[in-house]
Amino acid sequence: MLELQPTTYSEACEFVTQYHRHHPAPQGHKFSIAVADEEKVVGVIMVGRPVARGFDNGRTLEVIRCCTDGTKNAASMLYAAAWRAARSMGYRRIVTYTLAQEPGTSLRAAGWRELYKTKGGSWDCPTRPRIDKHPTGQKTLWEYLAE
Repeated sequence: MLELQPTTYSEACEFVTQYHRHHPAPQGHKFSIAVADEEKVVGVIMVGRPVARGFDNGRTLEVIRCCTDGTKNAASMLYAAAWRAARSMGYRRIVTYTLAQEPGTSLRAAGWRELYKTKGGSWDCPTRPRIDKHPTGQKTLWEYLAE
């Protein structure tokens, strides 16, 4: 039976490093939650300030990593828990992005709604060169909004 449990930043980062398909562990977070099956952690969600400056209004958070080992229903349980935790701290909105080719089934199951597809792109530019270490294609923006 799946059960939510607290986790530390370092434990969540370790799980993301081991299991995430296309991103490394993030640089920081506001909070993280784990889901376990019996004693074994099968997923984590990491929530922080929005990366997009336009969303960073003090009342919005962003799921910066959601990662599971493939256990059924773990991701939707984590997305729902992230919203409940954010809401209980006074946040009004939580957002996240998925790759455009990902269906978002777990997000829909947790009550999130799809907003739109982004153009995608890279942070690399001539004045500040960067090496892309993650997918740079189109993404889907999702949100959960307080009523």
